[in-house]
Amino acid sequence: MFESLSERLEGAFKQLKGEGRISEINIATTVKEIRRALVDADVNYKIAKDFTDKVKDKAMGEKVLTAISPGQLMVKIVKDELVELMGSTESELDIKTNPTVILIAGLQGSGKTTFSGKLANYLKTKKNKKPLLVAADIYRPAAIDQLKVLGGQVGVEVYSEPENKNAVQIAENAIKHAKAQGNNIVIIDTAGRLAVDEVMMTEVTNVKKAVNPQEILFVVDSMTGQDAVNTASAFNERLDFSGIVLTKLDGDTRGGAALTITYTVQKPIKFVSMGEKLDTLDVFYPERMAQRILGMGDITTLVERAQSQFNEEQAKKLEKKIRQNQFDFDDFKEQLQQIKKMGSIKDLLGMIPGVGKAVKDLDISDDSFKGIEAMINSMTPAERGNPDLIDGSRRRRIAKGAGKEIQDVNQFMKQFEQMRQMMKMMNKMPGGAKGLKMK
Repeated sequence: MFESLSERLEGAFKQLKGEGRISEINIATTVKEIRRALVDADVNYKIAKDFTDKVKDKAMGEKVLTAISPGQLMVKIVKDELVELMGSTESELDIKTNPTVILIAGLQGSGKTTFSGKLANYLKTKKNKKPLLVAADIYRPAAIDQLKVLGGQVGVEVYSEPENKNAVQIAENAIKHAKAQGNNIVIIDTAGRLAVDEVMMTEVTNVKKAVNPQEILFVVDSMTGQDAVNTASAFNERLDFSGIVLTKLDGDTRGGAALTITYTVQKPIKFVSMGEKLDTLDVFYPERMAQRILGMGDITTLVERAQSQFNEEQAKKLEKKIRQNQFDFDDFKEQLQQIKKMGSIKDLLGMIPGVGKAVKDLDISDDSFKGIEAMINSMTPAERGNPDLIDGSRRRRIAKGAGKEIQDVNQFMKQFEQMRQMMKMMNKMPGGAKGLKMK
């Protein structure tokens, strides 16, 4: 996500490296490169020009402090303008009404149904709500089945009327059902089309009129670039939606839609969705996204994801084991499981400042830990609880059981021992292992 844009912007900022001050001459080349980078990222030329004109005006009006180089100042100005372009602040869902009705709209293939499942999971686990999913796509035969599978995975009821071909009736009946069953959120998954057409627009408009939703979310495939922005404009004219959801941000996307869709339709991006896992849904924070685009990482989101997986009781137990130098393979495996729940490994690494650039060309699979887990699973309970028991013959048995070479086991054991030694050293430092405790 945004890899090419990030590289191009970094190259533009290098134009100011070594300059003692900002001048009209040295800033002109930098601004030109920034504009080119944005256009290449599928940002509309007029928007890119307006953006760089603002950057230039701000840069020329700034006095560079002795502690800040012109390059650093330019990064700050560009970051602030990117945040402004993407909507300034995050936008919360309006879920105060009981029941709150959320209408999901968008083109076929944009990821509406998957997002509906993710949203239900998010509202259930993060907001303590009782959602009802509604299958109002009356055209795609697999849509009802897909939603039922997703609902089953997240433990949310799915309302459907397979024989009914009236989307308005289905939506109205679903709301009655929700009121009777005590559901306080109703998520209506509507039909998509291959392109914007009048029949589709009329149907979704009629559903809106019938159920009067508190939220209308337009789901857009970010990989379609400026086409996504144009589609959003057409939908907004008819639906006046309340927010945007960007899907497939982990794909081969240049980022133009994410950067300019809010500017174009004057509606906030509320969520970004990556991957098929149902817990990979993030609230959209313009500042955090701008930081990631500029290679600054996103430590805040990384910490939030970690805190959502590690509870205080687990953290205290782990802290105690580390303090007593009793960290074993069972603990290690448990930590791997928690990390995997946080999302894509490469995406997580990209949130660490400076690391995203280092790993961008590496093929880091989410299955990277499988070999390690196989080795741990090949150990006996006694070996997992007491790594010091594992001698040469045990290592050969573990390698055979995991389908690995003895060298792989030796390397893993060496790395594990180095990690234990580091933890031991931390215990001797002021504060010891307490620094690991989750808040």
